[in-house]
This record gives sequence, C-alpha cells and structure tokens, in this order.
Amino acid sequence: MSYPRLIIAGTQSGVGKTTATLALLAALKARGRRVQAFKVGPDFIDPGHHAAVTGRPSRNLDGWMLGRIISRQIFLHAAADADISIIEGMMGLFDGSSPVSDEGSTAEIAKQLQVPVLLVIDGSALARSAAAMALGYARFDAGLRVAGVLFNRISGERHYQLLKTAVEVETDLLVVGYLGTDPTVTIADRHLGLTMALEQSERELYRRLGDAAAKTVDLDLVETLAASAGEMEISSPMENRSRPSTVRPSVRVGVADDAAFCFYYSENVELLEAEGAELIRFSPIKDHVLPEVDLLYLGGGYPELHGPSLASNTAMRTAIRTFAERGGAIYAECGGMMYLTESIRDFEGHSHDMVGLFPAEAVMRKPGLTLGYRELEITSACVLGEAGVTARGHEFHYSSLVPRGELQRACVLRDARGEPRGPDGLLAGNVLALYTHLHFSSQPLLARALINSARTHARRMR
Repeated sequence: MSYPRLIIAGTQSGVGKTTATLALLAALKARGRRVQAFKVGPDFIDPGHHAAVTGRPSRNLDGWMLGRIISRQIFLHAAADADISIIEGMMGLFDGSSPVSDEGSTAEIAKQLQVPVLLVIDGSALARSAAAMALGYARFDAGLRVAGVLFNRISGERHYQLLKTAVEVETDLLVVGYLGTDPTVTIADRHLGLTMALEQSERELYRRLGDAAAKTVDLDLVETLAASAGEMEISSPMENRSRPSTVRPSVRVGVADDAAFCFYYSENVELLEAEGAELIRFSPIKDHVLPEVDLLYLGGGYPELHGPSLASNTAMRTAIRTFAERGGAIYAECGGMMYLTESIRDFEGHSHDMVGLFPAEAVMRKPGLTLGYRELEITSACVLGEAGVTARGHEFHYSSLVPRGELQRACVLRDARGEPRGPDGLLAGNVLALYTHLHFSSQPLLARALINSARTHARRMR
C-alpha cells in the first residue's frame, strides 16, 4: 500500500522544524488534504500543535522507546486513511540516544519507515555555505534519502534565490522553498518547550503559517516528494496487526485534562479503552466535584504554573485525597505526581498546597533539568503490574522531590545505556505516582493491569 510521507528534519535543534511542520500541515489541509502528523521522539508539546492544525491526533514514533515494529505499527494504523503524512523530526537529523549510531534519532525512523527527508536549514546567516551543509547531510548516511531542502528565516526572495542556486548547482537536492522571518508567527517558549496548543486563544497563528507556506513553498513539489516514498513494505506480521478491539466499557477512568495536566500519549488512552475503560475527562483546576470513577489518571503538564488555582480548589484536592484513602486506584505521571504531594514550590519560591497523599514537596529548580530516556522495572506489585514487569518512557522535568517523611518506592530506573538511575514510583495504597512518562505501547500489560486494578478496588469500595 502507498503511504505518501515526508520527514521534516533539521540540521540541529532550533532551526525551525516545528514552524516549518505547522506551516506545511496548515497549507496542505487548506488544499483539502487529509493530513496525518507524527513526531519523532517522546515530546508531548509539538503533537498538540499538530493536532490543533489537522484535527487528528498526532502520534509519536520513537526508535528507542518503542522499537522498530511498534513504531511502524503506529504509523501504519494512523496513516491508513490519510492523503499525506508529515513527520516532524527531533533535534538534528542524526542526533539520538547514541553518539556513534542512529539509535533514537530522526534518521533511524526515516530508514525504518522508508521516508524521504526534507531538510530544514536556517539560512539567515548563510550563502554558498548552505550547499556544503546540505551536501554533508545528504551524504553522511548512504541508507538515508535526503530528498529536498526548505530554508527558514530568509530575509527575502533575493536571499532565497542565492541559497537555492548554490544548493541546486552543487547537489542533486530539490529546494522546495522558504519561510521568512516573521515575529507574528512565533510560538512562545517556556521551561519545558513551546507553549501548549490549548493555550492559543485562536487559530490565527496556524492560518498565517499556512498562508506563508502557500506563498513561498512549492506545495506541489512537497507532495511529489512525499509520493516518491513509494509502497511501504510490511516486513513483519506484527506490523500489519490491527489495534486490539475495544471491549465493552466496564471501568470508568477519570482523566485529568486541562492546562495543568495535558501530557498524554494517544496510545495510552486508546489501550485503556481497548481493555474496557470509559474515559471521563475532568479539570482539577476548574471542576469542584470529582466524577464517579474507578480509576484516576493524572498525566504530566504544568501544575507549577497553575499552583494558586490548584491550591484554591480545595474541594477537588479533598475529593481526590478521599478517593485514595477509600482505596481508589490512581496512576499519576510527573506533573500528576507533583499534584499528589503536599505542596509545589514554584520558580519564584512560592509554595502551594496540593493533595497531600505523599509526604514531600515538589520544588522547581532552574537550572535543574532532568531529561532522558528511561527503562522502568516494577520492584513491588502495584496498580501498574507485578514485580519484574518493564516498560519504557522518558523523564523531562525541572522539579525535584524534597521528602518530609518516609516515601515508599515501587520501581527502579535505567537510562538508555542501561545505567542505573535510582528509584521511581511513589507508592501509597492503590496509588502509584511516577516521574517517568511511560508509553504503554512499550508494554501493553500496563493498560491491562491498570484496568484490572481499578475493577478490583472498585468492587472493594462498593
């Protein structure tokens, strides 16, 4: 089957991959195309912007966290009904979890999915050197096909023509166009990356990006490059396996969903649904009554930015603590874990009361970034499974825990090189709270264990 597809890769971080990706997504959708977006790596934020533009969930593809077969399976499932798939890379094209191989990189995914690469180059301070840069990236890995170049931050048509001529004379790469320097199409940044899509007060930004691409990018050529990917070979029976069919909902799962808790992999909630979950979304910021649920799923996000609002919602904090004390099952990740501690101390040093299930304070520290891939192993049975079960994910946070009492742990971590990274998984009754963001597709037993735990504890609570 043909899956027109293109990876938007950068020479390095900060060259404008996300801007270029959003511009192409918006322009292609304006053409009437059904566009499926993907993101290489574990990032939550960029996929949120993708989904806001396309109206379809954006999916993560990750060579280390998910592996070749699962990444390909996710792609095949999501891209099946799309006219074109646009995959945003991460960091530089060849940057990943290893300095001597393509493991965990955009290049690895490009080769696994047989995807042509459109290389984004920041041309703001370049002339003929752009050709040397493009040629180096195109020739670095013979197993990779760098098919075209898109220039970003260009001062105007004259500058673009100089760069285009240099690249096309010195290489066989196609130059598809450029994006100019325009502060009105800039997405604000913060400590964990770009601001979230749900914080945009309007969609005017995406429209302007799409209009800009329509004016200075050859969209016909972009679609031609995507179509040149050709047929997608199915090399394993598992890659052609359909998603598990959703059983009749029997467990009500409350999913925290607002500006403070918004980091969720689509596959995580889909796997919960496949095991029998009925998702009930609620806001710990705005809602004062906890919905009737059997399991709470508190994802990551930015609770530190909403400390006063979360603290002032005493009714919700009390309801969650009462739910846990009655034996209710709770699974929390990163920001969700911070919310379950006694308090969060923000970057300004202000402390805000939280749910209080764990005797600790989550303290924001900058600098103090913890970032990296993680393999988690369960060492004590919990709502996530039995001892010995492993899964993969990543850590990405500026906070650290300051204990105010004894903390029980249920898991241990290793990094991408297999080196120990200490304990994780705060455990209290039927509550498990991790710093690690897990991708359930790396270990489907997690979703089953959570739903089974919810069923068991729900029966005891009734």
